Amino acid sequence: MESNPTRMCELLVGLPAVHILGIEDHEGEPLRVHIERAESRAGCPECGVVAESKGRSVVVLVDLPVYGRPSRLVWHKRRFRCLEVTCPNSSWTESDPKIAAPRMALADRTGRWVTEQVGRNARSVNEVAGELSCDWHTVNDAVVAYGSALVDDDLDRFGDVTALGLDEVLFARLGKWKRQHFSTSIVDVDTGQLLDVVPGRSGKEPMAWLNAQPQAWRDEVAFATLDLSGPYRAVFDACLPNAVQVADPFHVVKLANSKLDECRRRVQNETLGHRGRRDDPLWKVRRLLTKADERLDEPGREKLLGLLAAGDPKGEVKMTWHAKESIRWLYAHTDHDLALEFVERLSDDMADKDLPVEVRSLGRTLKRWKHQIAAWHTAQVSNGPTEAANNLIKRVKRAAFGFTSFRNYRIRALLYAGKPNWSLLKTIAPH
Repeated sequence: MESNPTRMCELLVGLPAVHILGIEDHEGEPLRVHIERAESRAGCPECGVVAESKGRSVVVLVDLPVYGRPSRLVWHKRRFRCLEVTCPNSSWTESDPKIAAPRMALADRTGRWVTEQVGRNARSVNEVAGELSCDWHTVNDAVVAYGSALVDDDLDRFGDVTALGLDEVLFARLGKWKRQHFSTSIVDVDTGQLLDVVPGRSGKEPMAWLNAQPQAWRDEVAFATLDLSGPYRAVFDACLPNAVQVADPFHVVKLANSKLDECRRRVQNETLGHRGRRDDPLWKVRRLLTKADERLDEPGREKLLGLLAAGDPKGEVKMTWHAKESIRWLYAHTDHDLALEFVERLSDDMADKDLPVEVRSLGRTLKRWKHQIAAWHTAQVSNGPTEAANNLIKRVKRAAFGFTSFRNYRIRALLYAGKPNWSLLKTIAPH
């Protein structure tokens, strides 16, 4: 049992490697714990000669709360002078990464704690800073420093990937006109792990990221999932030529639904001269049009056909609805050859000049992407896990009330959705 009062105090505050010189307690202010390193002697880092003390400097560090009360570590750092006249290192101040990392305003243990609170638990930086009674930047700088080391220095954070997905997600609205700035999520589709986030939604940054990976790693990627994005398709063509590209079924059906809605709104304006209103047939039918045909009961189908008959004099909306349903039935089986033949015939049929312009546009898209669409029937992978990773990123954005710095955005997203090895947090050296 420990009986030395000073030693008991050191153990109580969790600082066994230092000596506590005293504690200041002022009402309404954080508790100030004055410390010094337990090791009192030092050798010159250049020549190894035992150094001479030449005074102290005081550094105040934000520390973890003590029994629910904010605290500060007041580190009395010794300054030393080398006694060897030929040594180029005349003087220096002691440092100890176990107490605080260089240029950090938080104690080392506090920096690791805030990184886990903000990164793993998706708490806002402002909330954690309020708990520690310190500045927002103090906490954020620590999260970036420790978080960067955790996600970028761990070469084993992700291994071989057999199915890779790309998708865009809104990063921020910046500038006077609140212009949208996007980012691209790179995701392991098999595990749902966010591998990285790169700026923009063009092919430049994802291509640079893939080219930075070892060739052996890229050769292991068998499937590449994407929505109907030309830039992402070019990325896979250039960087993963041997991977089978798979168009995400959700986005294929979504495109058909969007064309159906475009047709409905165009016919609405052509027939009535205004946008849809409450009593207009095509306004009333908008929800039923997007509903799966097999989910319509008899009254629902009668209502849909009746409203189309009333508001769609040329039958254009009805034809587009049938086109949408044809695309949905494409995913009712898993036969690749049958799917490819179906898409080819369907796209040819949709080229008929008597069909609505939206159907012809849909047919051209199907023709351009026919191999990627049919590939799903063999691969059975989709961009769903990529969308799930984007949802996690959006949760981080909500907790942070948005971002303006891409660096902060990337680190926070990877800490939350990138599945870092949190057991390494105790051992990493912050950047």
